[in-house]
Amino acid sequence: MMNNIFDYLDSLFPNPKCELVYSNDFEFLISVVLSAQTTDKKVNLVTKELFSKYDIVSLSKAKQEDLINILKPLGMAEKKSMYIKNIANTLLNEYNGSIPRDYNKLIKLDGVGRKTANLTLSTLYNEPYFAVDTHVQRVTKRLGLVDKDSDVLKVEKDMYKLIPKERINKTHHQLVLFGRYYCKAINPLCDTCKLKDICRYKKRNN
Repeated sequence: MMNNIFDYLDSLFPNPKCELVYSNDFEFLISVVLSAQTTDKKVNLVTKELFSKYDIVSLSKAKQEDLINILKPLGMAEKKSMYIKNIANTLLNEYNGSIPRDYNKLIKLDGVGRKTANLTLSTLYNEPYFAVDTHVQRVTKRLGLVDKDSDVLKVEKDMYKLIPKERINKTHHQLVLFGRYYCKAINPLCDTCKLKDICRYKKRNN
């Protein structure tokens, strides 16, 4: 079954990548932190302005109210402005401005949780870490790859068992894109999906 899933995802997304727009490692990390509870599309609109005004040094010194005004379209602007300012300061003071290649160090950064740390290690350093977002949760549960009651950590652990190490990063991005554009939360494209025969959602709604 997994080989059929891999083949189908490969046909849809042969070269998948994160859709956040960034020009350096710091901008990527900030973008991922800002993407909590919003869309990549909205983040890209906001970071276009943010990154035109601030780099890591100027962000560390920025007035929080100025950051809040830029981040308002994303929601949680006050909290997110504090997160990114604190991240900039910590990276400058403790890591010479670079992003640590270490999970335990990453999750100590303000506003960085398991998903953000995994995605950062996967994208920036090509490490085999699997990030679970709402799209990944939805797709894996619909396809019966994980139990329907599995939490984020259980989904992550189960996917490590199912996906060969060498394609963990690729499959993660493919599942995100598949959930975003095909296996959508509302009005999924079931009729043309080549995985509908194994899909719990399709069987339940027939």
